[in-house]
Parts: sequence; C-alpha cells; structure tokens
Amino acid sequence: MVKFGILGAGRIGKVHARNLQQSGRARVAYIADAVPEAASALAESVGAEVSSIEEVLASDVDAVLIATPTDTHADIMEQVARAGKAILCEKPVSLSVERIEQCLPVVEKAGVPLMIGFHRRYDPNYAALAKTLREGSIGEVEMVTIIARDPAPPPVSYIERSGGIYRDMMIHDFDMVRFLLGEEPVVVHALGSVLTDPAIKGAGDVDTAVVHMQTASGKIAVITNSRRATYGHDQRIEVHGSKGMLRANNVHLTTVERADERGFTADLIPFSFVERYQQAYANEVNAFLDFLEKGEAPSASGHDGLMAQKLAEAAARSLQTGEAVRIS
Repeated sequence: MVKFGILGAGRIGKVHARNLQQSGRARVAYIADAVPEAASALAESVGAEVSSIEEVLASDVDAVLIATPTDTHADIMEQVARAGKAILCEKPVSLSVERIEQCLPVVEKAGVPLMIGFHRRYDPNYAALAKTLREGSIGEVEMVTIIARDPAPPPVSYIERSGGIYRDMMIHDFDMVRFLLGEEPVVVHALGSVLTDPAIKGAGDVDTAVVHMQTASGKIAVITNSRRATYGHDQRIEVHGSKGMLRANNVHLTTVERADERGFTADLIPFSFVERYQQAYANEVNAFLDFLEKGEAPSASGHDGLMAQKLAEAAARSLQTGEAVRIS
C-alpha cells in the first residue's frame, strides 16, 4: 500500500485525500497546510496526522501530493524531488514557463516519478472520445472545439493570485487541445472581455475569453471560456475530422427527460467542477498508483505541464498586444 503525504488541505486536497483512501491501494499518512484548522479537519476525516512540509519530506512516505497554491508548486516540487518522493502535482507546475523549465530538470535529476494533475484526461467521456479518435474512426483531425464555462467567478482574492484565466482556468483546455490534436499549436490568438464583474478587471484579468490556435499542418483549435453560466458547469468537446465528428456533451445529473407541449426538458448539469469530474479525479489517482506500482507511464507528464503553460503564456501575451503570437 502506497503511503502518501498531502500538502494542501483545500478543496482539491480534500478530493484527492478521499479518493486515495477509497482506492484501497493507498494510505494518507500526513496532512500539511498553512491553515492549521484545515489540516486538522482533513486529517481527522482520513485518519492521518497533521504535519509540516518539512516533516512530511523527512518521513517514510512513498509519494507526495501537491495541492498548495499554484505559486508554490515549483519550489515544493523541487523539495519533494530532492527528498526522493514520487510526485503528483496539481496543475499548473508554475505560473511561469521559465520557472517550469528550471524545475523539471531538478525532478528528472532526482529520478522520481512525476505526474501532473490534468484530470480531464481521465474523465470517462473524454477518455472514450480520445480512444475512438486514435482508432481512426473520423479520419484525420481537422478542428477541435472546446467549451468550458464556470457557473460563477471565484473570489477576486483568488483571481489576483491565480495568474489569470488563461493560466488558471483555460490551462485544462490547452492540455486537452494538445491531447486531442496530436500536434503542437504554433500560432495563438486570444480575445478577452470583462462581462460578469468589474472587480475582475481591477484584478487585471478577464472573465470571458476565446483562443484560436493552429498547428504547423493547419489543424485548428478553438477554446471558449466564461466565468458565468447560469445553468451549471458547462463542459463540452467536439472533434471534427476528415471522415466524421466526435462529440462529448455535458453530463446531466440524471438521464431523465420530460416531454410536453412546451418541448423536451432535461435534468440539470452539475454546478461544481468537483461534482462534474468526480470520476475523473478518482481515475487520475488510480492512474498515478498504476504509475508507481506497475511503471505505466502517466498520461500527463511534466512536459505536458510545460507545453500547456507555453500556450497559456502565449494567449496572455496575445490578449495584451492584440496580435497573434507564434510559438517556436
């Protein structure tokens, strides 16, 4: 049984701790968080001990899950690597491409397993779409379209530290574009507006964003994000190919539909990303355990984290300049 230390007892730390305990393959031994009350509550719920980061790294844990604020990830990842522990790190590795490029060689030199938490790769619907795509059923990919909308924006205090919508929210979509296109985008053009809350503009960010990308061979990807969707956590993907199209729609709370003189009415979609991607997070943890126990390479590597961040930085730069940005 793999022994874990969890750094960060916030919302995503809780999700991972619960999934590790429920996997039957791992034990959460230590919880560390800058907020003692959060660490104590999570530790009590999973039968772990409250600890510090230094104590976790000096312990006999096999792996460390990094779920601290984004701007701490790279520094902590290097510490964990030097301590010889396997690493599952929440996205992104850092808000800076340069910092990621400094960090990954440290992990590589230490020779420890590393997986980045791009959980959408492990969503059953998206994984099935990707599998069908790779089987060639729709021929050559020509266009990928991704729609991702949150029900409401996070607190402005979070946005101020998040790195902005491209680095924080759209980072998942950049990763999925790469995952599905099978090629690296070389041109990025971004548009953005503040339409939901003027305070977001004061924080230096946008809440409504679109990014167009193109690969060297001409394949196109379009991503749309919004911090407001009154009807729930809107998550859709469409892949158009030379022989057809694949689509993954929203997951509703139930499959029940009502039909009457007004038409067809479906059930709600989840209003929380934790609820929408509940199975994806569980699958992600099990994929990491397979990586440790069986040596199966993870779907999302440190390199994937770096490349997604390059796209995010290019999008932020494009928004600032109003011009398309080329990625070498």
